[in-house]
Amino acid sequence: MVQAIIELDDERNRVLNIIKAQHSFKNKSEAVEFIIDEYAQTANQPELRPEFAERVKKAERGRFVKADDFAAKYLK
Repeated sequence: MVQAIIELDDERNRVLNIIKAQHSFKNKSEAVEFIIDEYAQTANQPELRPEFAERVKKAERGRFVKADDFAAKYLK
């Protein structure tokens, strides 16, 4: 495990303490790990290519077939 010394201003330290308390973490290191994990999840969400997004929009406006029993009608 890597150890790091970080400097925080009072406001960020308060926020870190709030996150620590809200999630019942034992120490601030767990709170920092939580913040990093949350950021990694949101930052790693791939953006849709504009062409694909446009195809999805066209499909949403398209025609739909209503079928009572889809399997019987199309999966023969």
